[in-house]
Amino acid sequence: MGMMIDGQWHSKEPVSSTQSDTFQRAQSAFRDWITADGGPGPNGQAAQPAQANRYHLYVSLACPWAHRTLIMRELKGLQKLISVSVVNPIMGDQGWTFEPAEGVVPDPVMDAQFLHQLYAKADPQFTGRITVPVLWDKQRGTIINNESSEIMRIFNSAFDTLGARSLDMAPAELLGEIDKINAHVYDTVNNGVYKAGFARSQAAYDTAVHTLFDSLDGLEARLSQQRYLTGTQLTEADWRLFTTLIRFDPVYVGHFKCNLRRLIDYPNLWNYMLELYQMPGVASTVSLDHIKTHYYSSHRHLNPTGIVPAGPVLDLNGPHGRGHLPVQPGPLHIGLQ
Repeated sequence: MGMMIDGQWHSKEPVSSTQSDTFQRAQSAFRDWITADGGPGPNGQAAQPAQANRYHLYVSLACPWAHRTLIMRELKGLQKLISVSVVNPIMGDQGWTFEPAEGVVPDPVMDAQFLHQLYAKADPQFTGRITVPVLWDKQRGTIINNESSEIMRIFNSAFDTLGARSLDMAPAELLGEIDKINAHVYDTVNNGVYKAGFARSQAAYDTAVHTLFDSLDGLEARLSQQRYLTGTQLTEADWRLFTTLIRFDPVYVGHFKCNLRRLIDYPNLWNYMLELYQMPGVASTVSLDHIKTHYYSSHRHLNPTGIVPAGPVLDLNGPHGRGHLPVQPGPLHIGLQ
């Protein structure tokens, strides 16, 4: 995967003598906030004011963490306020690049060839992995945030006074439940597929894959009784789960050996995923080509030939059959205005 050390790019990460058999995800490094008036973030974080065309979002269409921010940008109607660049799906010796390919959107900020160049500009002594998403402050010439969960919250409310769509994906009265669901889904599902796929021992894999499917079993039961994860109201928790579910059968079943069951074998989870995919604007954020190309071509330690499978063939526009479950109507149910 490569990483930067003291501002210099290294195509191979140094091997640690204490490396665990269990996959460990690195913490995001840039954690400033954006608020309507530039006042402190929700936990006192340093913040900048929301302004049209000041911020730029870098994503990979393959990455589930970046995908959640792209969905929020779409649902909140921020396309004219926050510009976006899309990296090449193949991660090679230079990490994420802007090498031309279908779906790639070049970097307009500094005409970078590689994403690590942006990290080096933001912090010339940066040490860490080069990840997406990245939210860039064009005025100050630096990264304001690269933590997807926080960028989702920023997009949810910071730009409301500048014309963002009136849509609250993290309502105060549900925030405690949303945070609890997010923590569980992150550990067992979002990151759970990576724990299985990148396990370095049979024991680590066995633990991860069974934890993953225990969690999916629980979510299947939950969604048999209610429309969304918190009940009748669609929230950010649903979108955080969605970006893993949409990748499950195309990638995680085979590539990450998460093959006790396919997602389509879970009728409620499958139909729930279909409903979310079919909401206005969401399908435009999904690229199964980028998703499969990235995983199968980039992870050569898991797939040495780099061959990308032709399937599976998925009908993502079929009926979701969840209309019988109660829902709190909102803009996404009547069409985005």
